[in-house]
Amino acid sequence: MLDFTLKETYGFDDLLRIMEILRAPDGCMWDREQDHHSIRRNFIEETYEAVEAIDNEDTALLKEELGDVLLQVVFHAQMEKEKGTFDMGDVADGVCKKLIYRHPHIFGQTEVHSTAEILDNWDALKKKEKRQQTVTDSLQSVARSLPGLIRADKLQSKAAKAGFDWENASQAAGKVREELDEALAAHGPDERADEAGDLLFAAVNVARMLGVEPEQAMERACDKFIRRFARVEDQAQKEGKALSALPLSELERLWQNAKAEEQP
Repeated sequence: MLDFTLKETYGFDDLLRIMEILRAPDGCMWDREQDHHSIRRNFIEETYEAVEAIDNEDTALLKEELGDVLLQVVFHAQMEKEKGTFDMGDVADGVCKKLIYRHPHIFGQTEVHSTAEILDNWDALKKKEKRQQTVTDSLQSVARSLPGLIRADKLQSKAAKAGFDWENASQAAGKVREELDEALAAHGPDERADEAGDLLFAAVNVARMLGVEPEQAMERACDKFIRRFARVEDQAQKEGKALSALPLSELERLWQNAKAEEQP
């Protein structure tokens, strides 16, 4: 008989128990077969779905998606509990200790007078905690698994704190033009990939210096492209034309029309 009581409302301890049941020898076959790597992508997807709920200011959806993210945390913790390495209690203990350590102005005697001082203290304590002795150490600590634009922005921001930065966005834009020329002149797939990467990295620098979060800016650009493309396709259909059969000049005309429709 299953050792679990069905309830009207469940709590965090119930979630831990459900995961134990699913991973048990007589539990769910699929859940038992998973490891950290097999559900890695699930973690990423659930996190992005929670972010989308935030962007859409959808509170009901956010509650659901945060639950899905929490499920991933519990899933991974349960796997390690089975190995005897750590459990969810250890995870909670670790993050509590981290928060207390990195907030000495709340839990200690440190005095601060601005958010900037709080962030400076946080960075200094994090470096000490992670034993980061050089700027390179801090750069290498940025997760490689981050989306490229976010990773580039974090790397550039850390380098900027060490004085390695342009004076203004105009100077940074000059680097974009230089990298564009090099990308267009590149030969072979490897060189082209390298130069295209340099071009994107330089563009992130400009966005950062303009005070723009590059990943969000790219999301806006993608949404705008879809919106305008839909207008282009709709207009072509109204004119009885197939997009694939239109010359570039016609496509550009339709695109400019779609763009003009968005003007206030």
